[in-house]
Amino acid sequence: MSQFSFADALLSWFDVHGRHDLPWQIADDPYKVWVSEIMLQQTQVKTVLQYFERFIERFPTVADLGQASWDDVAPYWAGLGYYARARHLHKAAGMVAGRGHFPATLEEWIELPGIGPSTAGALMSLGLRQYGVIMDGNVKRVLARFFAIEDDLSKPVHERAMWQLAEQLCPVERNHDYTQAIMDLGATICTPKKPLCLYCPMQQHCKAHQQGLKTELPFKKAKKPVPLKSAQVLLIQSDDQWLWQQRPNSGLWGGLWCLPIIEDPAEFERLCQSLGLKKVIQRAQITHSFTHFTWQLEALCFEVDTDQQEHLAIELNGSWLSPQSATAMGLPTAMKKLISAVNL
Repeated sequence: MSQFSFADALLSWFDVHGRHDLPWQIADDPYKVWVSEIMLQQTQVKTVLQYFERFIERFPTVADLGQASWDDVAPYWAGLGYYARARHLHKAAGMVAGRGHFPATLEEWIELPGIGPSTAGALMSLGLRQYGVIMDGNVKRVLARFFAIEDDLSKPVHERAMWQLAEQLCPVERNHDYTQAIMDLGATICTPKKPLCLYCPMQQHCKAHQQGLKTELPFKKAKKPVPLKSAQVLLIQSDDQWLWQQRPNSGLWGGLWCLPIIEDPAEFERLCQSLGLKKVIQRAQITHSFTHFTWQLEALCFEVDTDQQEHLAIELNGSWLSPQSATAMGLPTAMKKLISAVNL
């Protein structure tokens, strides 16, 4: 199948079946496309839709985002996960706002924090309506199946070959529609599991379909078992308030508010003794999965008198907040789970 006919078949399908009404498509605004692209990294469209409009309503322009503090931004990302994405977006927005204009070339986009070649290609294509090529998970899957590529695409040599293929197929005419079309095909038809080959415009020419390899491709490494870690959570209540800590800016849940988490049981015991916390009034346990490990968190609830609040806040470098106030400031999903478990 020729380069033109691949693009032509894809665009004909897109005109009828593609997604044309996503909120970041409606306005011709590079900023909205940028926010959507960062949110969509490792996150499905249906999840992003729950966050995008609220985020844009609060930060309608790149200057609004760039000039806001991280504490203002965090609540609008809380629950989306992969918080380093939000930190990079916030930092990069500040850089763009300072310059007074968006990057105009692929290289300029890549210079910004959190933007790699594929995201930069999407921003050139969808954001600026210039020529751009992408290589996200959807594109890899579509091309790996179409050409029956059995190589391990996590290896740089094979990924480079995929980029060459993507560049050969990507048209200059209607480039932004093609970019959206190939993502849509991967997201709605050529899905990771149970691809809907019957409805695919590429079915007759797809080598994986012809060879019965569609569910085997792209090549997947055998998954290592995900380690299970456990930790204890210190839940100190006084009246209707709990003692919260703001996480360090780097690392897990950077900059978000959490209950104190202690991974060493002996250290947890010592801490409780040193703070004079003796009677556990409630226990709650939740499990929360990350990409690389699963965390089993056990919250031990203690109640203290109001005259102890100042001392405990100093000792734990924390702030007394109601669960509702803490949620409004931005909490990881695991903390929201704990609040629900404790309030049962």
